[in-house]
Amino acid sequence: MKTEAVRPASQLNISKRDEHRESKPARDRRDSRWDEHRRTRREQLVEAALTAVGRHGAGVGMDEIAATAGTSKTAVYRHFADRGELHAAVCARVAEQLTTTLRAAMESTDHPRQMLAAAIEAYLAFLEADPAVYRFVVHTHPGGPGDGDPLTTLSDLVGDQAAAVVGDALRLTGADDTPAAPWGHGVVGLVRSAADWWLRAERPMPRGELAAHLTDLAWAGLSGVVAAPEKPEKEDQK
Repeated sequence: MKTEAVRPASQLNISKRDEHRESKPARDRRDSRWDEHRRTRREQLVEAALTAVGRHGAGVGMDEIAATAGTSKTAVYRHFADRGELHAAVCARVAEQLTTTLRAAMESTDHPRQMLAAAIEAYLAFLEADPAVYRFVVHTHPGGPGDGDPLTTLSDLVGDQAAAVVGDALRLTGADDTPAAPWGHGVVGLVRSAADWWLRAERPMPRGELAAHLTDLAWAGLSGVVAAPEKPEKEDQK
């Protein structure tokens, strides 16, 4: 009776590893290539949606978006489950662009008041450049990922940046920086609310004038708490 030769442990381990590899099929390289294609196609459809909004307004329909993309509505739904998902992707694109614009404006100067003025001007300029896109972004699409206010996350991001600026200014004066967060977010809420009114009212004043008014109003409150404390005046000698 023949006995099977005992293989060294190292060979047994290699054999087990080979069996494990065989039991776990490798992902088809074609799938990986399709991942990149899908990402690219989604980006193209988001760009088409923005173009369609510019042409047809914030109430643009999926048929118009598909026509702008040179495809059918069915093809659009291969990449986005519904209008809400496409809306969320457009919001993300706009948020990224606006955040980048505001960050550049705020980093253009070290002076707190000029930083505030630059950010407000940049925000209003962004809205004025394409008000239809702004209205599309803030418009709610029930039932989709865009439910609620799509700019809430963006407002939070901008508010955090504003709070950081206020906090730096407070620390420079030796003051407590605890109020920086509510003040920063409060300023963002002020500017956004005024900007929404400005667009709804069909821009009743030039952008520069509105930016100056908002800067004055915001800085009137902030300057009293972030400016260097004044030394008490000496009492007059009697």
